[in-house]
Amino acid sequence: MREIADLLPISRPAVSRHLRLLKRAGLVVEEPRGTRRIYRLQADGVEAVQRYLERVWGEAAARFRLVVDNRPPTR
Repeated sequence: MREIADLLPISRPAVSRHLRLLKRAGLVVEEPRGTRRIYRLQADGVEAVQRYLERVWGEAAARFRLVVDNRPPTR
């Protein structure tokens, strides 16, 4: 975690909280190795988030397209 925290503009406790939330959400997995904890992305969790964003933004893009296509022409 220290290596991650050193690269970010937030405190170590904040990094720890973020990692704990990501772990609970199923986006990362934690592997203890001695006194260290190794974090890696959980592919299933990341893919689920990607599918959700594609669905939500895909729907938003389709609605935006409908609005644009049905506007009166501007001069």
